[in-house]
Amino acid sequence: MKKLKYLFIGAALVFTGAVSAQEKPAFEKQGDLIKGTFYYEDGSVRQEGTYKEGELHGEWISYNKEGEKTAVAQYNMGGKTGKWFFWTEDRLTEVDYKNNRIASVNNWKNDENAVTIN
Repeated sequence: MKKLKYLFIGAALVFTGAVSAQEKPAFEKQGDLIKGTFYYEDGSVRQEGTYKEGELHGEWISYNKEGEKTAVAQYNMGGKTGKWFFWTEDRLTEVDYKNNRIASVNNWKNDENAVTIN
């Protein structure tokens, strides 16, 4: 479990790092929030979410080049919070954050005949 925890800490860092590593983002004011949209080189949306007072805040969504969701994350004034979801071809991983720390991790593997929980 500890090994898995560190794996998802790394995934979360990659997710967060991708927010700042994109080129030519678009920003749009939405009330007291700023929506940021980051793009792949082909112009498709790579990641989008909002900032509040310069901090990641609210829902952030990552997409693959085909436009399918690969991750959904929640932030509260820069801190990781709530349930985060990571999709791969055969697995859904749910990471629950409390006080900016991983509280639990659940995996669902999509087998052709059944869904298994790890």
